[in-house]
Amino acid sequence: MATTVRRQRRLACWTLMAVLLADLVALSDMLAVMSVDLGSESMKVAIVKPGVPMEIVLNKESRRKTPVTVTLKENERFFGDSAASLAIKNPKATLRYFQQLLGKQKDNPHVALYRDRFPEHELGFDLQRQTVYFQISPQLHFSPEEVLGMVLNYSRSLAEDFAEQPIKDAVITVPAFFNQAERRAVLQAARMAGLKVLQLINDNTAIALSYGVFRRKDINTTAQNIMFYDMGSGSTVCTIVTYQTVKTKEAGMQPQLQIRGVGFDRTLGGLEMELRLREHLARLFNEQRKGQRVKDVRENPRAMAKLLREANRLKTVLSANADHMAQIEGLMDDVDFKAKVTRVEFEELCADLFERVPGPVQQALQSAKMNLDEIEQVILVGGATRVPKVQEVLLKAVGKEELGKNINADEAAAMGAVYQAAALSKAFKVKPFVVRDAVIYPILVEFTREVEEEPGVRSVKHNKRVLFSRMGPYPQRKVITFNRYSHDFNFHINYGDLGFLGPEELRVFGSQNLTTVKLKGVGESFKKYADYESKGIKAHFNLDESGVLSLDRVESVFETLVEDSPEEESTLTKLGNTISSLFGGGTTPDTKENGTNTIQEEEESLTEGSKDEPGEQAELKEEAETPVEDTSQPPPHEPKGDVAPEGEKAINKENGETSEAQKPSDKREPGSEAVSPAPEEEKKQKPSRKQKMVEEIGVELVILDLPDLSEDKLAHSAQKLQDLTVRDLEKQEREKAANSLEAFIFETQDKLYQSEYKEVSTEAQREEISGRLSAASTWLEDEGFGATTVMLKEKLAELKKLCQELFFRVEERKKWPERLSALDNLLNHSSMFLKGARLIPEMDRIFTEVEMTTLEKVINETWAWKNATMAEQAKLPTTEKPVLLSKDIEAKMMALDREVQYLLNKAKFTKPRPRPKGKNETRAEPPLNVSASDQGEKVIHPPGQTEDAKPISESEKETRSGPADAEPLELEGPGTESEQKEQPTGQKQTLKNDEL
Repeated sequence: MATTVRRQRRLACWTLMAVLLADLVALSDMLAVMSVDLGSESMKVAIVKPGVPMEIVLNKESRRKTPVTVTLKENERFFGDSAASLAIKNPKATLRYFQQLLGKQKDNPHVALYRDRFPEHELGFDLQRQTVYFQISPQLHFSPEEVLGMVLNYSRSLAEDFAEQPIKDAVITVPAFFNQAERRAVLQAARMAGLKVLQLINDNTAIALSYGVFRRKDINTTAQNIMFYDMGSGSTVCTIVTYQTVKTKEAGMQPQLQIRGVGFDRTLGGLEMELRLREHLARLFNEQRKGQRVKDVRENPRAMAKLLREANRLKTVLSANADHMAQIEGLMDDVDFKAKVTRVEFEELCADLFERVPGPVQQALQSAKMNLDEIEQVILVGGATRVPKVQEVLLKAVGKEELGKNINADEAAAMGAVYQAAALSKAFKVKPFVVRDAVIYPILVEFTREVEEEPGVRSVKHNKRVLFSRMGPYPQRKVITFNRYSHDFNFHINYGDLGFLGPEELRVFGSQNLTTVKLKGVGESFKKYADYESKGIKAHFNLDESGVLSLDRVESVFETLVEDSPEEESTLTKLGNTISSLFGGGTTPDTKENGTNTIQEEEESLTEGSKDEPGEQAELKEEAETPVEDTSQPPPHEPKGDVAPEGEKAINKENGETSEAQKPSDKREPGSEAVSPAPEEEKKQKPSRKQKMVEEIGVELVILDLPDLSEDKLAHSAQKLQDLTVRDLEKQEREKAANSLEAFIFETQDKLYQSEYKEVSTEAQREEISGRLSAASTWLEDEGFGATTVMLKEKLAELKKLCQELFFRVEERKKWPERLSALDNLLNHSSMFLKGARLIPEMDRIFTEVEMTTLEKVINETWAWKNATMAEQAKLPTTEKPVLLSKDIEAKMMALDREVQYLLNKAKFTKPRPRPKGKNETRAEPPLNVSASDQGEKVIHPPGQTEDAKPISESEKETRSGPADAEPLELEGPGTESEQKEQPTGQKQTLKNDEL
């Protein structure tokens, strides 16, 4: 038995090692992660890699912020600052602020708003999905998802250049108000870009995480409520966050942030202020040219692009100044524009926008069910909060003494997102920080079934049950059980009560119906398990870390009683239990207490679901009871009215399915005849046990809000973006080859007239090279635009081959002084080393005669080679190929140094030979005036020198050691033993002081 247990433990350890090894192999390709803070106007990219913790990526212009702008032409693309500069020259092909079109159908008010703001863009319609796309040219069109995919791919290239390694894993920020369709659109764009999205994190959550990570020491068990007011370019979001430390199962007490309330305004931001300023400037320009019979400046896209850029600059300057002069050179028809704009005028233009500033604050307080007195601090985030009027109105609305500005308004979201990326990645280990995000839009399940209210009278009853409630935490999994269906049926997944949205916001929100689920195979499962008791049809839902809802699976569950065999557990079962315990698979009482797990399975109580539909209480009853072994949670409260026999079972935890066999008898359905035996009888008898059978049910999903791209179209879009990326890389490679060829031509033409090149070349050689270079320059100017990358590289290789010998002669002459000096020094030191080695007495010699003869031979051969080669080189003209080559000098030095190092290493590790002591030799007593420290000091004598020998004074060392340059090559040797005995005690003995 003991042998079997040891074998099982050994096998479990090997299994664990194999899993860890597989993880290490997988980590070799994931050593860096990135985050993309995708704003309306600009984006910030951050990375984490070994040795670089949480760093903002610099773009090609060495800026920390990159415009979210793309310029698309027939044969090239531009991103970032390059695209922003082309917005004036080619406004139709320059796309920006396109994120508000994600997940929107053509009848959405935001589509009309985008067309009104940017009339230069031509929008086409996708008849199948009822969405819009950008029509750049008759042959060139891109959907908003494809444009976003290009931006994400560009952000990855910036991160890879900065990290100097490939990156695939990313965390992307999205606005908190994005619904399911908008979030799925971002994920599809990331798939087109080839990114693996670890999480779509709400930008307000990323900001809160960044704030908490850098202030973890200030977080304690006392809850702190912080309000973040984020006004960016396109929208405004107000968030109430609670910070406190909580006890986790894995890491003990850890800080936690919980999103308590969220309010937002989709169109309140800096862009709307700039558009107001642009309109004001356009009106001023038209008034200046009034009566000249010219067209309206609003009809000129280039002029409007110039005005928008000036409005952006003007808004920034007016935030710090009372007035400023707006001026644009050559605005339209070569006419300059100049006008003075004051801050008062700007505030009057945006008066209605400033009135909307307190709106998100009130929404956040209502959703959190809190008041302003409970908020400890209000912190500003986002570029538009720098407008003084915004701060003034907000400060008045929140009633605080001051607004907090102790966070980086531009980079906080990117830093929080990259911290989350490192936490989710397997390649890094970070300090735990529990994040509990909140559901903004509630989601419910709707279904209908026939009920018999009176004998012979059947009617259809409509049921609604909240699946994920508003401001409930996520990620989490939930299960809903239908226990009164024995045939195929359908149910619907829709948004819940959206009464907190206004009428216009509801139009922007889009469809409130998410999915229709059609189940197939329910009847067949009942026929297959006709002898079993049905436990209902269980639908497993998952609201993941990205806030995207999915239906994992639907199962038909059956149970029956089977005889319990008293046989012992098999070896494989015990092995499985051992491995499970090694990996933490065992259940503990703390499992359900921890509400901070990454995947949380919660039970939706009936009373919560009955708030929306109070008349439906009798239709559902709770399915999952707390298991008997787990006493950490009391059973959920069950309403008194929930006793109808034909009720549907409520939403429950997945692990509650396995606990149905342990339900007490008073929780069983009416009509059940089974009586639970006493616990003592169960332990003694154990006559039977319940066996559960699960049958997978076929699912057909009909998406109602916005159809996703099919796999074929998604692959086609990904391939289209990949082709564009390859084309851009080829273009960059060609430009690099052309630049290299042009630079080589100019540099070589300049070198031909330098003295060092004239010295080693004839006039005819220089004329030939100069003629070929001039011909190549003419070819590059005339035909270089149509030349391929291969042609440019071949032309460069041809010119380099022509100039190769000239460059070689110059380089060799540059290397001669340094190489020859090093060779001379090595020869001198080697000769002195050999001389010193030969002076060592024969009885104390370390080196053999063969070794010293070999070194002497190498020294003599090197001297002879150097003298002969230099003499031969002196006879050659400077325009010929030299015979004295730097590589030959280095080879001779390596050969000589190898011999010397061999002897030095041998001397280093050779032990001194022991010396026999004379019969009358006695140890001299130390003088009386020697201190204790001097007596205890240990002196290591040279080989052959006895302890009786007195040390040599410094003056004698200087007189006997010889010149300083010869000192390293001398060897130390003692006199003979008889000489030491004959020398008087008071007289200093004479020793050779040749040191190695």
